[in-house]
Amino acid sequence: MIEPIVKRCAGLDVHKMKVTVTVLIEQDDGSIYEETKEFKTFRKHRRQLARWLKRLMIDLAVMESTGNYWRSIYDSLDAEDIAAWVVNARHLKQVPGRKTDVSDSRWLAMVSRMGLIRPSFIPSKDFRELRLITRQRQKLVDCLSAEKNRLHKVLDDAGIRLGGVVSDINGVSSQQMIAGLIEGKIPSELVSYAKGRLKEKTPELLEALDEPLGERHRMLLSKIQEHINYLNGQIRELDEYLFEQMAPYRKQWEILQTMPGMDKTSAAILLVELGTEMNRFGGSSNLASWAGLCPGNNESAGNEYRSHK
Repeated sequence: MIEPIVKRCAGLDVHKMKVTVTVLIEQDDGSIYEETKEFKTFRKHRRQLARWLKRLMIDLAVMESTGNYWRSIYDSLDAEDIAAWVVNARHLKQVPGRKTDVSDSRWLAMVSRMGLIRPSFIPSKDFRELRLITRQRQKLVDCLSAEKNRLHKVLDDAGIRLGGVVSDINGVSSQQMIAGLIEGKIPSELVSYAKGRLKEKTPELLEALDEPLGERHRMLLSKIQEHINYLNGQIRELDEYLFEQMAPYRKQWEILQTMPGMDKTSAAILLVELGTEMNRFGGSSNLASWAGLCPGNNESAGNEYRSHK
């Protein structure tokens, strides 16, 4: 028989508008007290849930990492100093022995009582909130990349082969030329924006820019340029805010910047994702695996196949 590890535990089945909670409490005589309750997920109901678990002196509350719904529940429990675990749903499904008539909350309580699951890494509240900033920044960077690609395609559609002559169509010289195209300037004026070694390609530039730009192409290029400038401004604002928030972690932030290829922004993002307590990961190999930096291994009968991280 498996000996229970946790004497007083709770399993939380979290949904958007409600959370079902089952508590399993081992009595002095060895019997198990079981109770299931439902709570809404509004603030006052989350506080009621936390107070109820605290009154029952629950040692451990366990929930699945379902979407973002668990976050506010976790924060409410953390505020009451209740030990809370967030577990990977895939790991939970691998635990054998579940019966079909067992509810999700009761199953969570059962497996946590027996110590059959392990918690996911949950950073501090400050880092959890800063992750919202860094991940929004990444969304903007992805959108910016898509807009730059769209700008390139619109130029090609108009017959302007600027991207085939310059190495970086998003460089300062290229952007000035595109702005000049939108304003209706002629190629001989546009090539004056070439800087540095790009001046040596003046004949090729004249040919690449020698194409009349229609009104609709000009209007579309103008809108894309406006959006690119707006996205660049939003990213700069988020970077400035992120750098300000690094003040409590300046030492770790500066150490990360000593790594080759690691600038201020990359170091801040890495710090937010990993936190400052490296002992949580148990070693460099575990850390690399958690961060998705380990190469996949897909080999069969001596043949290596394509794999993902």
